[in-house]
Amino acid sequence: MPSHDPFFLLFNESIDSYELPEKFTFPFYYEPHPLCVLAAKELQEYLTIQKEWTHNFGLTGDIKSAIGKMFGVLLVKNKYNEIGYLAAFSGKLAGKNHLSKFVSPVFDLLDKEVFFLAEQEKINVINQSIERLESDPKLYEFEASLKSETDTSLFQIEEYRGKMIEGRKNRKSQRLLAQKNLSLDDFEALKIQLAKESVNEKNQLKFLKSFWNEKIFKVEEKLNHLSLELSSLKEQRKKQSAALQKRIFEQYCFYNEQGVSKSLYDIFKETAQHIPPAGAGECATPKLLQYAFQCRMKPLSMAEFWWGASPKSEIRKHKNFYPACQGKCKPILGHMLEGIKMDENPLLNNPAEGKTINVVYEDDVMLVINKPAEFLSVPGKDIEDSVYMRMKHHYPDATGSLIVHRLDMSTSGLMLIALTKEAHKTLQRQFIKRTVKKRYIALLNGLISENEGIIDLPLRVDLDDRPRQRVCFEHGKSAQTRWKVIERKNNQTKVFFYPETGRTHQLRVHSAHIDGLNAPIVGDDLYGNKASRLHLHAESIEFTHPVTKELMHFRIEPEF
Repeated sequence: MPSHDPFFLLFNESIDSYELPEKFTFPFYYEPHPLCVLAAKELQEYLTIQKEWTHNFGLTGDIKSAIGKMFGVLLVKNKYNEIGYLAAFSGKLAGKNHLSKFVSPVFDLLDKEVFFLAEQEKINVINQSIERLESDPKLYEFEASLKSETDTSLFQIEEYRGKMIEGRKNRKSQRLLAQKNLSLDDFEALKIQLAKESVNEKNQLKFLKSFWNEKIFKVEEKLNHLSLELSSLKEQRKKQSAALQKRIFEQYCFYNEQGVSKSLYDIFKETAQHIPPAGAGECATPKLLQYAFQCRMKPLSMAEFWWGASPKSEIRKHKNFYPACQGKCKPILGHMLEGIKMDENPLLNNPAEGKTINVVYEDDVMLVINKPAEFLSVPGKDIEDSVYMRMKHHYPDATGSLIVHRLDMSTSGLMLIALTKEAHKTLQRQFIKRTVKKRYIALLNGLISENEGIIDLPLRVDLDDRPRQRVCFEHGKSAQTRWKVIERKNNQTKVFFYPETGRTHQLRVHSAHIDGLNAPIVGDDLYGNKASRLHLHAESIEFTHPVTKELMHFRIEPEF
C-alpha cells in the first residue's frame, strides 16, 4: 500500500538507474549523493513556481530587506519500502513554522497552545516597563542634575582648598616677620589669632563639604529610587528569560534510530558551552531526521543548500550545497545519528600522506620551502603530520619555533622556516612590521570586470561554525587585500593577491564575499565548490635575511 504521508515526496522521474547510498552522509563534509541533488533540484523548482506563500529571498527586486534561507532534503525509505525524500527549511519561512511540503519543527514556539507565547508576553510587559522608565525625563533630569551638582561641588571645594593653601602661606610669612619685629607678648597674641584663622578655614571646608554632600544625597535619593526600580525589573526579566529558555530547551526533544529521546538541554550540557546557542534545533537536518524517526522512515542521505541572495556576513551562494553547522548541529546530530552507518569523516584522513616538502633555499639559520596543497602548517586537532612536524624531524638540532608564518592547509606555496631562535625572532618581526612582501596567485570562479582594486572587509571566526570566517564590522579584525587581474578565460579569472594583513581565510573570504570579488576561489570547499584542489598559491616572497641583512626574493609558479 503506497504512502499517503503529505511530507513524504516521491520523485517526479524514475530513479531506477540510481544506486542507493550504502552509508548515511557524514553531515559536516560531504559531496551530495546524486539522488539528493535530484531532490534538491525538484525542491528548487517548487520554490520557483509555488504561490502559497511569499518570502523575499532577494532574487528579484528588494535586496536590502532580503533574507536567504537554508533548505534541506533527506533521502528516505518508508515502511512500504518506497524511496522518496523529505524537505525542510531552517528557522521560520514567510513568518511561519508550518508550510506545505515541509516537515514540522521539532517544537513549535508559535503554537498558541504552548507556553511560549504566554510567557513571552509576560516578559514583554516587563520590557515595556523598562522602556518606560529608561525614557522617563526624570531619569535624565536626575542624572544631569547629579553630574552638575557633583562637578560644581568638586570645583568649589578645590577652589576653596586653593585659598586655604594661600592662607597657610600668608600666615607662615606673618609669623616669620612678626618673630623679628614684635615683642614676645604681641607675637604670642598674633599666633593665637592666626591659629583661629586656620581653624575657621578648616571649619568652612567641612561646612562646604557637608553642604554639597547634602545636596548630592538628595539628588542621588531621587535617582536611586528610579534606578532601583529599573534594576529590579531587569533582574526579574533576566530570571524569567533564563527560566523560559531552559523550559524551551527541555521541550526540544530529539530522537535517534533506537528511539532514545534527548532534550536540547541534556545534549548541550555535555559540551564545552553547556548551554545551547540561539537557534539550536531549528536547522533543517535535525528537523528532517526527527520526522523520519517519528514516522519510522530509514534515513539514507542528506544535503542542504542555500536559496536566495548572499547575506552580508556569511559566505552563502544561491543553490550551493553546504554542510551542517558545527556549533548548533554537531552535538544534536551526534545523538540523532548514533548507531547509523555513516560515511567516514574525511577530515580525519591525513591529506599530507605521501607528499614531500620541496626545499627552495637553505642555509645555517633558515629555509624557504614550497608547501604542497592540502598540507597542514602546524599540527591540527586530529592530525599531527604537518610542516612543523616534518621540519622538527629533519632538523632535530634546530632551536626556536621553526614556523615563522602559516599557510592554510589547502593553500600551496612559499613558507619561511627558522632554524634558530634569533632568526625566528628577526623574521617574525618583519611580518609584524609588514615589511615582508607576499604575492599569491588564485584562480577565481567567475569573471571580474575591473582590473585591480583593494578589498577592506574585517573578519572574525564564525562561532557557530568553526573554522569558517565571517565578515563583521562590529567585532571583526581589520583585513585588507590588494588584487590585480592577470587573465580572464573560460568564465574564470586569474588574479594576483597582495595581502596587507594576514587573517585566517582572508583571501578565500575576500574572494567569495558579495562585497569582495563575489567569485570564490576554484576548489574552495568552505566558501565555494569543491574541486581537485584549492587554486590558491603563495607564489612569491621578499624579505631581509635575518643574519646577512641581504634582500631575498623567491618565486615559485603554481601547479594549476
